[in-house]
Amino acid sequence: MRTLLQTSLAVLMTSVLVLAGCTDSKPTSGDAAAPAAPATASASKLKVVTSFYPLYEFSRNVAGDKADVVNLVPGGVEPHDWEPTAQDMKRIHESGVFVYNGAGMESWVDKALDSVKQDKTIIVEASKDLELMEGAGEDGHDHDHAHDHEHDGKEEKDGKDHDHAEEKGMDPHVWLDPVLAQKQVKAIQAALEKADPANQEAYKKNADAYIAKLQELDGAFKEGLSGAKRKEFVTQHAAFGYLAKRYGLTQVPIAGLSPEQEPSPGEMGEIVQFAKEKQVKTIFFETLVAPKVAETVAKEVGAKTAVLNPIEGLTDKDKADKLDYIGIMKNNLAALRAALNE
Repeated sequence: MRTLLQTSLAVLMTSVLVLAGCTDSKPTSGDAAAPAAPATASASKLKVVTSFYPLYEFSRNVAGDKADVVNLVPGGVEPHDWEPTAQDMKRIHESGVFVYNGAGMESWVDKALDSVKQDKTIIVEASKDLELMEGAGEDGHDHDHAHDHEHDGKEEKDGKDHDHAEEKGMDPHVWLDPVLAQKQVKAIQAALEKADPANQEAYKKNADAYIAKLQELDGAFKEGLSGAKRKEFVTQHAAFGYLAKRYGLTQVPIAGLSPEQEPSPGEMGEIVQFAKEKQVKTIFFETLVAPKVAETVAKEVGAKTAVLNPIEGLTDKDKADKLDYIGIMKNNLAALRAALNE
């Protein structure tokens, strides 16, 4: 009996070792290293999951080759109404860092984070502590009021003001202001350094290099828009409030914060009247949403349409043209300069 037991244990241990070897040699794409695991030459890299494209781009540039970054919203998909799948939730749960924008952009995120173990996953709300603006409300117009955005997990569940403000339309499109984008990059940098202190210097170096590019972009916008003949631009989606505020422009949106929002006949009439009075010759639309509303206004006033990209996701053409956040922002600058100097 004793010999049989020893033989059985030996066979069991051999099977376990074989299975362990197979598991290590063939990791799946959903695998993620525990954030607390010590960094070694053979250990998996830090896993970073981001909600949608701008956060992915910022995180990827900070991470460099020291962390693996995965984006949840697929390319070509408008993120405002996107919902995560079970596999997406698994990715978030297994990540070392999860980065999202906040300010009401990801309607699903609060529910998703209820089940995330935050002692294992560092959560980055990239708009936290930024000065948020009210977006275009139900009347379709921008509001100039700004509010300090403060986020606290416990207070948000109990305090109704914050949730109510988001429902009424806090503008989440902070990434379209190159100065605010720099602050988002810094927030991501801090999280990666905390999750993976062994690579702190690399993350700082990468973040500094990318912030320098964003500073250069900010300078290009300042120079390129400072002498424009007009200050107002008409856009289908109210995504450019922060950019307009930064560079002394006025966004006149046809619809509100949601790109799918349909303006009322009265709102359409007001936009058409405004465009005629100001002799607007370009009506902007975006790549991920049907341009029919912009085309309708353009036809009414005898204007043309052009793309002003809110960079909420890359299209297949963007990828084919090897465009990224900075490349698209430069295209936006060129489009604005052309429209504001007609």
